[in-house]
Parts: sequence; C-alpha cells; structure tokens
Amino acid sequence: MAQSDGHLVDQIAQLNAARNLVLGDAAFYNQIVNGVLPIIGARARLELRRWGSEFLAETFASPALPAAQKEQLGTDVLQTIRDILLLPEGDKLVLTNIVQTAASLYPLVFRHVINHPEDREAWENVTAIKHDILRRWDSFPYPVKVCCIKFVQRVVQMQTHGLISDPRRPEQNETSLAIVPRNHAFLSLPNLEAEASGLLDRLLYVFQEESSDPLLVNATLNCLSVLVRSRQSVGNKIINAILNFFPAKHVRSPVTPTIRVGIKSMERTAKALMINILKRSPNHPLAGKMQHYVERLIQSRLETADDTSRKRASPSEPTDGLDSAKRARLDAETPPLLKIPPMPPGPNSYAQLYTLTNDAGLSSFDVKQLPADMLVKIVIPLLARVDQSLLNQAVDAIRMRYQTLQKQQSSQPPPEEDDDYEPEYQPMDVPEPMAEQTGAMSMDTADLEPDLVSLGPFVLPQPPPLSEEEAAEVGRSAVGRVFGMLASSDVAATAAKGKSQQQLGFARLAGSTFDRDAWVTMLTRLATRSPAGLEMQGKKSEDAASRRKPTISNSIRETLYRYILEDFRGRVNVGIMWLNEEWYNDRVQMKFAASQRVEEDEEASVPLHYDHWVLRLLDGFLPYLDSRDTKIFIRFLSEIPEVTIAITQRVASLAKDPERVNLCVHSLQYLILFRPPAREICLNALEDVYQSYEESRPAAGKVLAKWRPQKSDQHQPPPPSDQQQSTLTTRPATQSTDSASELRSTDPNPATPPASQNLEQQPSDPVPS
Repeated sequence: MAQSDGHLVDQIAQLNAARNLVLGDAAFYNQIVNGVLPIIGARARLELRRWGSEFLAETFASPALPAAQKEQLGTDVLQTIRDILLLPEGDKLVLTNIVQTAASLYPLVFRHVINHPEDREAWENVTAIKHDILRRWDSFPYPVKVCCIKFVQRVVQMQTHGLISDPRRPEQNETSLAIVPRNHAFLSLPNLEAEASGLLDRLLYVFQEESSDPLLVNATLNCLSVLVRSRQSVGNKIINAILNFFPAKHVRSPVTPTIRVGIKSMERTAKALMINILKRSPNHPLAGKMQHYVERLIQSRLETADDTSRKRASPSEPTDGLDSAKRARLDAETPPLLKIPPMPPGPNSYAQLYTLTNDAGLSSFDVKQLPADMLVKIVIPLLARVDQSLLNQAVDAIRMRYQTLQKQQSSQPPPEEDDDYEPEYQPMDVPEPMAEQTGAMSMDTADLEPDLVSLGPFVLPQPPPLSEEEAAEVGRSAVGRVFGMLASSDVAATAAKGKSQQQLGFARLAGSTFDRDAWVTMLTRLATRSPAGLEMQGKKSEDAASRRKPTISNSIRETLYRYILEDFRGRVNVGIMWLNEEWYNDRVQMKFAASQRVEEDEEASVPLHYDHWVLRLLDGFLPYLDSRDTKIFIRFLSEIPEVTIAITQRVASLAKDPERVNLCVHSLQYLILFRPPAREICLNALEDVYQSYEESRPAAGKVLAKWRPQKSDQHQPPPPSDQQQSTLTTRPATQSTDSASELRSTDPNPATPPASQNLEQQPSDPVPS
C-alpha cells in the first residue's frame, strides 16, 4: 500500500511537470494529451481522474492552443470522457471538470462533423455525452448544475442559426446551423433546431419557478447574455422571459439575511444584463421595457432596504414621552431636544423663517438643482424615518417664529407717506402775511419762488478757440487713432478671408460698411478732397506757400505712405485706392481752376500730388521686390490711373539686378499689351533696357520683335554715334514733379501716331466715385 501511494505521488509529480511543459510551450499539447489519456481513463484511480479531468478542461479552454489543434484533439478524448461519465461513482470535482470539457468540446466537434460527414463516430460520442449530461442535470450537485447551464448554452448557440459574415469563406463564419449543409449525411436541421428550442425553454424555466435558487439564476443570466448578443432569432424571447422575472416575488417568509443577499445578487445581475444589452443596442425594439425594468429593480431595492431598516411599530398610546419601542426603565432618558437657532435681526425671508440649522453650506444649498424624480426617491424614505418628537418640535418652533413676526409687524406704526410731508420754513424775503394783503403777497411770492427754489438751466461756457498748432496736433492724434484701428481690423479681415462676401462694385457708397476699406476710403478722401480749393495760390504766393507748415492732409498722406510700406504685399489695394483718389482730385482741381480763371487774372497754380506720391511709393517698395512679386507689381501698375515716363524709368531700373530682369520685362510687356495710352513710353523704356542690360535681351527682344521689329534686329548695340542715335531714338528722361505737363514728353519718332500722344493724357482705367 505504501508502495502504491509512493507510485501515485511520483505519477502526479510527472503529470504536473508535463502540465508545466505545455503551459510554457503550446506546441507540446498533442504529445502530452495523447500520452496522458491512458493514464487518466475510467480505470484509473480517483486522484488521477481528478487531475486528468482538470487538465482536459484547461487544455480545451486555453487560448494558446489553436482551434484547429483543439478540433483534432477533441475527437480523440471523446471516448475517454464518455467512459468517465458512465462510472457509477459521481465525484463532484471530476463531474464538474468533465462537463466543462464537454462545453468546450461541443462547438469543436459540431464543426468537425460538418466538415467531415464521414466521421459518424465522433457525432455519436458527443451525442451520447450530451444526453447523459441532460438526463442527470437535475440530480447533479450545485457546482455541476452551474456547469450544465454553460453546456446547454453552448448547445443552444450551436444548434440555432447565426450570422454569415462572408459566404465565400465558410471557414471564417461562426459555428451554427447556418453553415450546416441541408443534405448532410446525419445532421437533421429540423431536429437540431427543435432540440435547441426545448433546451432554451428549459433554461428559461428557472425564472418561472416559485422558489428560485440565486446560484442557478445568476448562472443562467450570465449565460443568456451571449445568446442575446449572438442569436437574434431567440433574443426577444430571452428578454421577454427576463422582463417577467422579479426576484422579490419569489421570496417566501421568513426572509433571512441569506435570502436577502440572494435577492440582491439576482437583482444586480439582471440589471447588469439589461444595461449591457441597452448599451450594445440602444435602438432595440424592447429598449423602453428594459429601461422600465431596470428602474423597477432599483425601486424594489429601495423598498426592500426601507422595510429592513424599520424597527417595530410604535404602540397606540404614548408612554410619558419615552421611547415607545423600549421597555420602560427607571433611568430612561427623555427624547433629544431640537436646538432652534434664533432668527436674524431685520426683515426676514421665508427661507430664514424655515431654516432650523446653523450649517451655512446646508442653508445655501439650492434644492431646485435636483431633478424631481430624484427628490421623490430621497424624500419618501427620509419622511418614513423622521422622529415624530423632533418633527413636532420643529413645527412648534416655526409656528412660534411666525407668531412673533406677526406681533412685531402689528406693533410698528404705519410708515409716513412722502406726500404728507411739508417742510417748515419761512422765506427770508417774505414778511409775515396779513389778511388784507393776501392777493398782493401771493403775486410777490410767485415772482420770488423761481429764484429761491429752482436753479434753472446751466449752460457751459464756450471753450476757447484752438490755435493752428493745437488743431494740427489734435488732427494728427485723431489720424493716428484711426490708423491704429486699421491695423487691428487687418486681423479680422484675415480671419474672414475664406467667407464669401458680396462685391459692391462701382455702385457702392464709400464708407457704408464700417470695415477696413470704409476707413481707408474716408482717410484717402480726407487727405485729397478736404483741402480742395484751399491750396490754389497765385505765382506771387508760391514761395510763401512752400514755406507754410504741413497741413493735416499732408500728415494723412505721410501716415498712409508709412502704413502701406509696412506691409506692401498685403496693403497694395490701399495704395491703389489712394493713388486713384489723388489722380482724380488733381484733375478736378485743375478743371475747377481753369473754370474760375479770367483772362486778366494771374495764372493760378494747382499743386499736383499724384506724380509726387506715386514716385515716392515706388521708390519705397521697389528695393524690396523680388521675382516672386510679379503678380503684385503688375497689379499695381495696371490699376494706378496713369503711367508716366518717370514711372517707366523706375520700372526699367529693376533691370539693374539680374535676378529681377524678368520682373521688369514682364511688367513693361503687360503695360504694352493692356494699356494703350502708355504703350509708346513703355516701348521706349523697354528699348533702353534692351540696349543697356545684356541679360534682358532674350526676353525684351521677343517683345520688341513684335512691336518694333526694326529695333530687335540689333542684338548688340554699337558704340554711341550720331548715326545710331538717328536710327534708335529714345525719349529724353526729363522729369518734373511740379505739374502733370512736365511729366510727359513727346516722342520724336515719326512712326508714333499723334493719337497715341492724346491717349497719354487720359487714364487707362476709370476711377469709381
């Protein structure tokens, strides 16, 4: 006997070593399982059968072992499991492990016989195991019954129709009746489906029994969640069965703590199942019923807790103010007294009247923040637990407070009305009235009352006039504030750049939108049109006018100039608008001066600002242009109202930089194509560039070949001579910024038509008013 026990210990040790080996490497499962099957069979000792059944349950539940190997091993262990189940002795641990193994094997064997219809023996073995477990289900101990519930859930899941994810790949679909061929050799679809329906009814019968066991109910609820999620055909049936189950109704008195814990566990499991289903399928057809079921379970738990927390009912007659639930004792204490804080002084509100606590946080809490249904659930159990003596003391305290407030209000005298108040005073200048002089005194008093009583309107004195220097300083500060507002509005304009905005066009009203363009329009017109008619001077006063101090219009122009140069690429439209206003104002002033001049009068000079400021603006940003600014520069040249010789000379100066030769040529080419009034002077400037800068000849030669082909034939200009000067004549670059006539020169080239010279005097683009 001692030798057999020692041999058993050695065998268990070797088996544990084999288990550790497969736990470390799942590749050894095939060898170990086939090797231990003869040792743990039906004829083995109980200890070996316990170890073997536990090892098989672990093997087929292990996620490390692939499903294909499990399916192959499952057919090998079926006979061993069937032989152990047929043993007359029923060890609880062995039966528990065997049923767990059967629950893991049934899906594998079911799929195996679907794919291998010739293996009828495997299906007969698993069917015999299934029938044996179902026949002995009710007689098994509770641990085995719980495993039987899991086994039945697997059987129902396999023998009902599931979803087909991809008909082209049946190996990827889950195991169910949906993948069983209709012409299978021995699997009958109607019989299997009917058996699954009967087993499902047997599972759900636990909810209809008069005395429900919490262990079986909880195990069933946990297993049904898988069926509801994976089998829609039986999901509604399961949910309806659970909705009709209320654990509190299946309880019989007396209610012991064990029964109470069981009820609470069943309610919690049922609630968790319903909440899980609602989370996965919020649009379920039975979602409303499930939500109501969960709320009812919560309410039943509150009622159960309320009933269990109550003590014995109070007797019908009080016992001298003592606790009625206790036996009368000589040293019994009186009920606790409620401490009532005094009312605060001054006018009181209803909240202060009903406040019986000194806790500031509790007094300031707003009950309206809580929902009504939550308040009902809180207040009803609290009112049931309120001590009657404390409630009576609180009601009496509030009644006394209310009566005291009423007495205080009744004892106070009524407040005097303001209409009855009459001040007692005697006017200083009015003597004591006499009966015979009442009429005369009333007239005198009427005359004196306005002087004595009313002060009359108060008028502020006129401010002193501003000097010329002060007015100029105030104007400059106002202009500075407006430009500061323009800088801030640039950010808002950039933020709204992607939005579609209505283009108002020529019919717009300047300054009607109160945006950046409106402020720019107002500033440019203040600079150009506000001094209209004030700057015209005769020849004698030209020197005096030149020595005058800068006006507000010149200050605005200078600020506009600096504002544009700060960000020329982003504010080129401001410069174009400003120069158009300057050109338009110059033309209007010249026309007005010509209409006002008489032959005998001296010739009046009108200061022209366009020529001066366009050249200054060009000189300001030309040094910072590069080859990437072609579009911006061409836009500027195309939208200014007039192109003069001085402007073309500034453009031609770009050719001094080899990197900006293309910028110069493209700008002049655009003006030649699209500004006919300035075509001749631009061609002259392009000839100068062609002759002076060798880098420009490839690009400039193409343009000259079209417009002046006789000039483009000379790729290299000869040394300067009289003959060449007579062949290629350029316009003199005389420049004067005093008047518009000095900025224009005539072209001595006889090929230039006289109409082109007339066109030079007109703007190429209209200016919106």
